[in-house]
Amino acid sequence: MLKGILSISGHQGLYKLVAESKNNIIVESLETGKRMPAYTTTKISALEDIAIYTDSADVPLKDVFKIIFEKENGGEALGHKESAEKLKTYFSEILPEYDRDRVYVSDIKKVLLWYNILQEKNMLDFSEEETEEPKENGEDGEKSSE
Repeated sequence: MLKGILSISGHQGLYKLVAESKNNIIVESLETGKRMPAYTTTKISALEDIAIYTDSADVPLKDVFKIIFEKENGGEALGHKESAEKLKTYFSEILPEYDRDRVYVSDIKKVLLWYNILQEKNMLDFSEEETEEPKENGEDGEKSSE
């Protein structure tokens, strides 16, 4: 679901990976549809590689998005421009065990902004991971012999 979706330092919003070359990648803005090069010197983060710190273990961003999606019945999350207190309260409802020392308000804003962008573009499809799980169990060979 988050494969190929990128956050680029210094650029607002999210981008989709379009093509790769030796010195850069070509990305397309999810909001405007405009394409641009992103160079290897730029800090680029793939959403599928991001996790949120909690008191016990890191929670992958896609799992946080799924919790928000279920809480909001597939609708929009709290806006990222709300007050710091509102943002922290909302985030503690989503992820009660998030690490309050290492997850900053700026991180919460990004998570909610990214969720709302993906939700608006109908890119939050959690059904694909549910259908993939049984395949993984069958591939290991342990259960298929029964």
